[in-house]
Amino acid sequence: MRVDATVSLVSGLRVAVAGAGLGGLCLAQGLARAGVRVDVHERDPELNARRQGYRLHVDSRAGLALRDCLPPELFELFMATTGRPGTTFTVLSSGLRVLHETRGDPHRPEDDPARLSTSVNRQTLREILFAGIEDRVHFGHELAGFAHDGDGVRLRFTDGSTAAADVLVGADGVNSVVRRRYLPDARIEDTGSRCVYGRTALNESNLPLVPAPMHDGFTAVVGGRIGMAAGLVRFRRRPPEAAAAIAPGVALSAAGDYLMWAISAQRDAFPLPDERMGELDAAALHDVATAMVRSWHPDLRALVGRADVAETFFIRVRSSVPVPAWEPSRVTVLGDAIHAMSPARGSGANTAMRDAAVLCRALTDAAGDSAGLVAAIGGYEERMRDYGFAAVAASREAEATMARRGRGLWLWLFDHLPRRPDR
Repeated sequence: MRVDATVSLVSGLRVAVAGAGLGGLCLAQGLARAGVRVDVHERDPELNARRQGYRLHVDSRAGLALRDCLPPELFELFMATTGRPGTTFTVLSSGLRVLHETRGDPHRPEDDPARLSTSVNRQTLREILFAGIEDRVHFGHELAGFAHDGDGVRLRFTDGSTAAADVLVGADGVNSVVRRRYLPDARIEDTGSRCVYGRTALNESNLPLVPAPMHDGFTAVVGGRIGMAAGLVRFRRRPPEAAAAIAPGVALSAAGDYLMWAISAQRDAFPLPDERMGELDAAALHDVATAMVRSWHPDLRALVGRADVAETFFIRVRSSVPVPAWEPSRVTVLGDAIHAMSPARGSGANTAMRDAAVLCRALTDAAGDSAGLVAAIGGYEERMRDYGFAAVAASREAEATMARRGRGLWLWLFDHLPRRPDR
């Protein structure tokens, strides 16, 4: 399948995107759909070369951005492969006693992007975002640096090759090369929170172990200084089946229903020093997670114990420090490259895709006006700093509240309940 541009190439504008994460690919889809020449440069050797997480909460920020950027059949495919939405947020004790419950609107329409509040499998979403622009994504292209070159930008890669573009967009994540070179005063802080992620298949033997509240929506489990964030992914339609019916040219990987869990705590609550945790392989990390919940309810212990061991991984939670406005140019940034945030409100991916849609509109509106292009980028940056760093602040406050209570990140996705963010 290929994306058919809705208009002819827009005034020869060439946009280079560093990073093929969700934000970078969403931007590339929108630009390609508008007829803008876009090339995505990704350091990984292939699309799914490394673990980047499993279950994502998506809300109206992502829903509206994807509606605006994706071709209609890919947006329909995205909606068809989301998870069955939950209606309740529950906090449980480690013994499965209900501590708190918040109910949402059970009648919220599932197919309205402006009211979207559900889950998605990250790999499935990334494959949808990749569909149709495969020839525009260049793997094994690790950005080493760039320089302003007249009315454009010259990119330099670690293999010695170069490329030219009119605009460079840094969508290269929390360790962004673009941000470090373009905005050297923009800092990323270690929050002190740590998470071990895992995934447990919802097969016949595991499904009876899932506590009843987890079937109704996102769940947080509190066990002293240790917390668990847990959410089901139960596909509305299996990805390959949905692709065959809606977009036959798109190949989506097979994926079954599963429980995503994350054991979270401040770093000093983990049984090993921080530097050791980062060196452990998947099997050793799974052993750590199992040990950390050894006093919990037997069903929770079993769900962690029966996880796909090879899919276990560890993250250090980092967060961006807001930066003052900078002089706009033909280089800009989006997503974690500029406003990395704690997962404590489930906003990172949603904000990155919102960035993509706002920037796409700015670039396409100004594509025929070379003199106005930098001003358009500046307008995007002004909006992005406002809502992006507001999301960072909200996430940090939610995490700080939990840390003060000694409960890690157990509320990291509490905004999955119906709550329309300001646009």
